[in-house]
Amino acid sequence: MNENLWTSNQMIALYIALGVALMGVVSWFLMRKTLRTRLSMEQQLRRDPDINDWLITFGWTSKVLYVPTMAAALLASALMFLHESGWSIFADIDPKIVGGVWFALFFLNYLVEEYELSLKVLILGIVGIGFLLLWLHLLGWVTGFLGLFKHLAFSISGTGYLLVALIGLLTLFISWLNGLFHYVAFTPNYLNLKVGLTEAGEQISREDYNTRIDTGDFLERLLGFGRIIISFKDNRRPPVLLLVWRVDRKAETLERVRAKFAIDHPQRPGLIDISALPVTSPQQNPPSEPTIG
Repeated sequence: MNENLWTSNQMIALYIALGVALMGVVSWFLMRKTLRTRLSMEQQLRRDPDINDWLITFGWTSKVLYVPTMAAALLASALMFLHESGWSIFADIDPKIVGGVWFALFFLNYLVEEYELSLKVLILGIVGIGFLLLWLHLLGWVTGFLGLFKHLAFSISGTGYLLVALIGLLTLFISWLNGLFHYVAFTPNYLNLKVGLTEAGEQISREDYNTRIDTGDFLERLLGFGRIIISFKDNRRPPVLLLVWRVDRKAETLERVRAKFAIDHPQRPGLIDISALPVTSPQQNPPSEPTIG
């Protein structure tokens, strides 16, 4: 019986989990002195006395724009779990209405990610939909047209909504983890492109690149996102496009960085520190009294 216990599926799963954890600990102790993350670069720049303004950022995956959909999925999952539990308060919840609202939000997020919707395009779209509804009203077809959307109603279980939210959060975590080792550091004198787990990277002089802030997508900007576009003097190098959050703050910081030039002032050997010279007190060497003859 003991032999069956040690070779059971549960114990084999435990062995695998312990082995993965042990490999993670060993890898950390072996690589902790060689790993160079975005956080360590921030500490390095903070300690540099010659640099007062700098910006370190990375590019999020475009799936970060689905954060409202993920939040709605978590809320819908909670509602569906309460509905499935049989509570009288939540018994009247219609799963099709919950699914329809969630799908509408997902479709809006899809438009934000897939297309660049400027304010002018949004206004034209709203006006166009208004004229379409007015035309259908004159023909008496509004009710039939809106009835078409009843066929889109669908319901998802609480587990399904939760799974959608977890997959989205996992995607964002992987993007953030990738940003720890693939990032861009702007300083007054150079641009530092980091592309690996260690010190691998490239420094580009400030004269060899230009930056541009793109906030043309109105809905994307409402979520706080925008793009930093880095173009290079060498036309053979493709531009770098970074989808960043809090683009307003980053744009302000980047403007300060690009407007300055840092100069290193090392102390040359042979200079005398005046503050270290002894100071003669007037009481020690009093002035001579004038002679009156």
